[in-house]
Amino acid sequence: MELKLNRPICFFDLETTGIDVAKDRIVEISILKIFPNGNKESKTWLVNPTVSIPAHATAVHGITNEKVANEPTFKELASQVYNMIKDADLAGYNSDRFDIPLLAEELLRADVDFDMKNRVSIDVQTIFHKKEERTLSAALKFYCNQSLENAHSAAADTEATYEILKAQLDRYEDLENDMKALSVFTTRKKSVDFAGFIALNDNGEEIFTFGKHKGALVDDVLDREPGYFGWIQNADFPLYTKKVLTGIKLRKLTNKF
Repeated sequence: MELKLNRPICFFDLETTGIDVAKDRIVEISILKIFPNGNKESKTWLVNPTVSIPAHATAVHGITNEKVANEPTFKELASQVYNMIKDADLAGYNSDRFDIPLLAEELLRADVDFDMKNRVSIDVQTIFHKKEERTLSAALKFYCNQSLENAHSAAADTEATYEILKAQLDRYEDLENDMKALSVFTTRKKSVDFAGFIALNDNGEEIFTFGKHKGALVDDVLDREPGYFGWIQNADFPLYTKKVLTGIKLRKLTNKF
């Protein structure tokens, strides 16, 4: 089943120096852009992360320091990446919890003001886990009866994810072929920031999900303890979390006038 699209959607996959969203860096990014008319555009970039790639990461994706030594940095590629995704929804495998948050960090470090306003995200892994509980390789075998060659190659994983989503729509009649509906289905929790430090409660109000103020309204904490905002801004939190918190604070200040 082909996707019913009202706007482009970009399937993407990252290979990285590790799994810490706030600290690790991209070493390869592949984007497969699908347009409403069925046309496709794909690009893959190797990236010099400007830090050493740990041996355990190389063991997973096969990308060495030597391989990326003469490749552009992400900051040099940021405008090309952003121009490809700026008008599109996003999709990937475990993308809501890892790829999108890490991509956002890299873009913000490159001074690109990325956010998810006016777009949705679809995590194909979540559909798979809700339905079957498997890995990406098993998902491709299960849904498409194909073997995943070159696993942990960004391009191979991206193409596999696209094929799996189409096959999932064929298999599950209750899955609506609509990007917003799929985004709702694949959303695990009502996070305001990607990393889940700020979420929405049942009343749609922002709350902290960690530390001494876990469960408390963000607005109330900012009123009672103004220094908490500064502590988060200066601590080792993801840049996108800091951006979201700044937005909440600015909204509070605007509403006072």
